[in-house]
Amino acid sequence: MIRKQLLYPFVAGILLLGIFYLLGRPEHYDVLVIGAGAAGLSAALEAEAEGASVLVIEKMPTIGGNTMRATGGMNAAESAVQEKLGIEDSTRAHLKDTLNAGHRKSNPVLAGILVDQAKEAVHRLRALGADLEDVGYLAGHSAPRTHRPTGGAPVGTEIIRVLKDSLKARDIPIRLETRIIGLIRKGETVRGALVRDKTGREYRIFSTALVLAIGGYGGSPRTFVRYDPALAGFNTTNHPGATGDYIPLAEKIGARLLDMEQIQAHPTVEPDHGILITEALRGNGGILVDLIGRRFTDELAFRDVLSAKILERRGGLAFLIFDENVRRSLSASEDYIHRRLVVSANTPRELAQKLGIDPPLFSAELETYNTVHRSGKADPFGRSGLSIPLETPPYYGIKVSPGVHYCMGGLAIDEKTRVLRDSDGKPIPGLYAAGEATGGIHGKNRLGGNSLADAVIFGRIAGKEAAKR
Repeated sequence: MIRKQLLYPFVAGILLLGIFYLLGRPEHYDVLVIGAGAAGLSAALEAEAEGASVLVIEKMPTIGGNTMRATGGMNAAESAVQEKLGIEDSTRAHLKDTLNAGHRKSNPVLAGILVDQAKEAVHRLRALGADLEDVGYLAGHSAPRTHRPTGGAPVGTEIIRVLKDSLKARDIPIRLETRIIGLIRKGETVRGALVRDKTGREYRIFSTALVLAIGGYGGSPRTFVRYDPALAGFNTTNHPGATGDYIPLAEKIGARLLDMEQIQAHPTVEPDHGILITEALRGNGGILVDLIGRRFTDELAFRDVLSAKILERRGGLAFLIFDENVRRSLSASEDYIHRRLVVSANTPRELAQKLGIDPPLFSAELETYNTVHRSGKADPFGRSGLSIPLETPPYYGIKVSPGVHYCMGGLAIDEKTRVLRDSDGKPIPGLYAAGEATGGIHGKNRLGGNSLADAVIFGRIAGKEAAKR
């Protein structure tokens, strides 16, 4: 009898050791952040500043997510940079543009938070060392408010650089090649995650609060076609990790998903390689012509409108045309030239020949455009943003077509970024979300330059609120 009594604890201990070996010894953090893009890194910084212990996990071998591919800039109205440059703008105008772009289907409370806190978000990033000293004009805006590095360099790499450096300075750990495969719950409360590392080992990470900053599903054709079959065959500008990993997690725990069919096609994507051609090229003066050589639209219309206009043209293709003056104003264009996506020529006629469009027609079209914009007359297609003559050689052209760019749909959140239940709309305890994994902020279409503001602002809110637990 005594031997049996001694044997039972021994066997139990062996079983527990076996479980630890198979599942890994559990860890605990105050806040667990899933995803290392702008939203996740912003959440981690804010949570740590509130005194929480924080861990960031990222399934890809590098950090940054889609933020690393962001080129155009980050929106903010009434910023100190705008004031320094003499730009008149207002948060009211920014909100109006945001709601109009989303066809008035945005959650007005969340959209209001975005525009109200954008200038503070830019201020915080600049305080961390980010160069956001250039302000440009993007499609659908009533004023220049898109902040980017000096000379118009790509903005995403700059934001990730300063966020990464800040996490390193604060000793906040980031665990790469580690993906979430399940949520740990105690009753209705989320208490951590089951994760898998690159070796296939699965283990648990417990937390008091969990932030899903996991990105959208625009990198998964199977997923975006599931929600919008009309997108079958489209290229995507998304990085390969944007596969909507939050969707099965949400479905399993009854979280509300909304606007999942609202997927934005960016109008100017190089179709042979799926490379995003920044909207800033049009914002700084570039125009669009069809495969014959005719201009056909306002190049600064909302993205969904412009994408539809291009898809109406032969082959669903167009050429983005700019000159040396535009090139010099936007250093991001150098990347396209380096990748050999750009055709160049010394005259409009020569450029047309190289692009395979009608040389006399294109030359006449460009001269008409230049004449109108030299005179200051109204643009025949209603272009209301920056419009300048294109008359400084060399001339440049890039073939473009719409490609899947951004998912407006995602997890339903409240103003504190708490994820809401589908059954009753109440918050799921312990679960927060930010960035492209959330829905409702942008409605049916996103205003260019709002995604980075969204990620940084709601990432910060998520980190702060999660730390309060």
